[in-house]
Amino acid sequence: MAWAMKAMQHAEVYYKLISSVDPQFLKLTKVDDQIYSEFRENFEKLKIDVLDPEELKSESAKEKWRPFCLKFDGIVEDFNYGTLLRLDCSQGYTEENTIFAPRIQFFAIEIARNREGYNKAVYTSVHDEEEKEGNHGREEGTDSGRAEEKGANREREKAKTNKGEEKEQGANKEISRSGETAM
Repeated sequence: MAWAMKAMQHAEVYYKLISSVDPQFLKLTKVDDQIYSEFRENFEKLKIDVLDPEELKSESAKEKWRPFCLKFDGIVEDFNYGTLLRLDCSQGYTEENTIFAPRIQFFAIEIARNREGYNKAVYTSVHDEEEKEGNHGREEGTDSGRAEEKGANREREKAKTNKGEEKEQGANKEISRSGETAM
């Protein structure tokens, strides 16, 4: 039961992280570049936006994944620790959208999703929702009102970009406090 709670806690922290910081700029491990290059070298045609569980869990898939995962034994701490992985990267962690995978498989797929822009949908949807809530109750303005709003939006985006690194550091501290290793 403890491993399941730890895996769920890890999933919640990761989802908060990709919701608050543009995932394209996240670094999950000290060896992200190595993981990504090995992953794309071995799984260049794997569709990562919506995963097919058979491409991860079938016997033939396991035969291909096993050597990849073992390359990171001693390089990535707890490389084979059980972790929750979203099947559809545009959705959150739900029972229907989650499978259990080794940590290195999670890192490989999520690093690729971040670098290739697939996780941006989560970040964008959260920030679009915040914008809607911020505009709730405001009447439609004139063209000059919209221009002012666009200018204000640009300023908020600049501020978010500048604060993105601070949020990432805060999220990494939260991960560390939860007993997780570097992410």
